[in-house]
Amino acid sequence: MLMVVIALALLWAISHRPCFAALWAAIGVLVSHRWLLDLHPLDWVGVPLALSRPLVLTLWLFCALAAAIFVGLWAWIGCHLPGNGMLPHAFAMAAIWGIGELLLAKTPLYWVGVESALFPGPSYLASLARLIGGGGLAVLLMFLGWWLWQLIKLLRKCRAYALYLLGLSVALVMLLQVLSVWLLRPPAPTGQLRLATWQPSVPTRLKFSKQELQHLPQRLQEALDQAATLGATALIAPEGTLLGGQDLAAPSPLLLLTGGFRWLHGEQRSSLLLILKGEQQPYPLVDKHRLVPLGEWLPPLPIMSTGLSAIGGLQPGKPSRAFHWPGPAAAVAICYEISDGSALASAVSNGATWLLAIANLDPYPLLLQRQFLAEAALRAVESGRDLLSAANTGPSALVGSDGTVTTLVDPFREGVAITSLKLRQGMTPYLRWREGPLLLLLLIAIAGTLVQAKWSQLVQSWR
Repeated sequence: MLMVVIALALLWAISHRPCFAALWAAIGVLVSHRWLLDLHPLDWVGVPLALSRPLVLTLWLFCALAAAIFVGLWAWIGCHLPGNGMLPHAFAMAAIWGIGELLLAKTPLYWVGVESALFPGPSYLASLARLIGGGGLAVLLMFLGWWLWQLIKLLRKCRAYALYLLGLSVALVMLLQVLSVWLLRPPAPTGQLRLATWQPSVPTRLKFSKQELQHLPQRLQEALDQAATLGATALIAPEGTLLGGQDLAAPSPLLLLTGGFRWLHGEQRSSLLLILKGEQQPYPLVDKHRLVPLGEWLPPLPIMSTGLSAIGGLQPGKPSRAFHWPGPAAAVAICYEISDGSALASAVSNGATWLLAIANLDPYPLLLQRQFLAEAALRAVESGRDLLSAANTGPSALVGSDGTVTTLVDPFREGVAITSLKLRQGMTPYLRWREGPLLLLLLIAIAGTLVQAKWSQLVQSWR
């Protein structure tokens, strides 16, 4: 967290120059999104090898450009908002940033923001997500960055006073941590669910090869038998495990929740599927709503046979992330839908007692898995629900309602693991209020900047 706050302090220091702020954002995304380079080579999705590296570099640079535009616009707004350098202005700019991250999380242009910088893992400040959500955490971190910048400026003028304010700041943070322990506990457990996860660890570049297509049904059946032996209620398999129209090789010995593809009215969808005990045919539960740009919904181009997807174009499903099956009510995020906290919050408010995240993060490196876990931990803390992550190459993990991460299968290894997650039904403050406090903060802060500007004009006129 400290490095993030220092980086944000640097952003505040150059925020009066939108071009420099845009450069700050571009560099940050080039570093945080360097996992995009692992897409090369793209010959497995029909891209000629000679065009693969330029295309991947273009995608990487496009993400940096988008970030530069957003942050540059944020800095430009700050330059035209009255009261620059004052407390109301800082709160207004931090609130604009937090709301901006929430809006971006609902678009295909989502990029890794600062909201999940406190995760994964439990911390007292991270538990504030139960009160203010991810957008509120982004505001908090932005404000801490501004405060650090102010302390650095003051240190040059009056070292003793700056050190006094620094000590006061540390005391306030510690008080905030103590309050979070007493006031922001997760809802009490109402039961538990014993689940197994299967991490097949099949490279996406080889998944649709003849050999893998022949071996997958038998490997899945072995995973089901192992999960049944371990006494699991159900086995969870990752995104894209079953192909459209594919059944199990034999009747399932237990419930199976698996990612897979299905056809509906001539349209292909990525879905969460259910196979009942003793049956072989999957039933659809939830279709993926947030499709990956270029990878899933880009129409085929002349240089490619299927666009940037080995399974062809997909169509989105309904926005709701809630699903009902023979077990306790739950909510699911398929792949990077984990970035949209409001969608999962809606499902939890409607009765979900636990969260499920299924994904296929291959061929990306461990860096993306860590970012995925950070988002998953944030969603768990926001909702006060345990979350189970099942992915092709990882992360396969149990994320507690306090942000604690327990790895079930090591990344990039095949395996079946069993765990017990707690079920909860209570509501966190964030589930009740959502982004209401954040919007209220923005309105109050903007009103404060206007009042402050008017007061400054009156003072000058009196002089």
